[in-house]
Amino acid sequence: MRVIFMGTPAFAVPSLLTLIEEGYNIVSVITQPDRPVGRKRILTPPPVKEVAIEHNIPVYQPDKIRLEEGIHYVRSMEPDLIVTAAFGQILPKEILEIPKFGCINVHASLLPKYRGGAPIHQALIDGETETGVTIMYMVEALDAGDMINSRSIPITDNDHVGSLFEKLSQVGAELVKETLPALIQGKITPVPQNEEQATFAPNIKREQEEIDWSRSAVEIRNQIRGMHPWPVAFTYWRGQAFKVWWAELAENTPEGKEPGEVWDLTAEGIFIATGSGSLRLTDIQPAGKKRLAASDFVRGRQMNIGEFLGEKKSESSTLL
Repeated sequence: MRVIFMGTPAFAVPSLLTLIEEGYNIVSVITQPDRPVGRKRILTPPPVKEVAIEHNIPVYQPDKIRLEEGIHYVRSMEPDLIVTAAFGQILPKEILEIPKFGCINVHASLLPKYRGGAPIHQALIDGETETGVTIMYMVEALDAGDMINSRSIPITDNDHVGSLFEKLSQVGAELVKETLPALIQGKITPVPQNEEQATFAPNIKREQEEIDWSRSAVEIRNQIRGMHPWPVAFTYWRGQAFKVWWAELAENTPEGKEPGEVWDLTAEGIFIATGSGSLRLTDIQPAGKKRLAASDFVRGRQMNIGEFLGEKKSESSTLL
């Protein structure tokens, strides 16, 4: 059984390690090219590449796998099966037709909901109470192939993108271990997706990160959870970007407060009115500053009761 594994971020690492531990013959790992990371733009390999190198597995990093060079490479590896997990590129028909056992994908949602590149972010933003992982056959359409196996987990009130990435990456690895033997033995009965139930979760855009204080406190908190710890929700304070890393629902809101109004500053955080209810900001980052607890920010007496968040005062205001 010759297997090619395609994946890029940390989410894909447990699935790759499972294949290694289970003794599958991984003939190649295909991942995205190394990218500059951090303020110093240090060229950094993807987590999947690091694992592959540690286990002496050949690595291939095409800019675009769909080009002839990429197709030729995959064909030269003579894979019986291709397993992908958060690879970041769409496979062309020419590659999908190569392995006799097909190409399968480990996707972080309960399909057909949340097809696309940001299923975990979107599930949190939408206030879902359940998510999971689906393994499905890959087709030319985005995450639309027949489903092979799935498993659900609850979303807790304190979950965020980082915690769910960790949980779902482990669920994905467990599903890989459970599914592959049955698939290879021909004991799988794929289930077509219901197109009428399909929803989509495209990659997060910058405008989705900005907080609209006219929305309800519950909606805004879900947005903050769905942006933590990346890319991080933000608003504006005194005309400059102001990141909100975490917030909790406040128990009450005084009458007459407008959306975005700072109505209290205490050791517990920054209290902000919304379109319905209030939030208590607990973890923030002003423009040009380090991330810090809101209690420390309040102690510095930098913000005043009665100020408003969300007002971008000039076009020259810079984003973090």
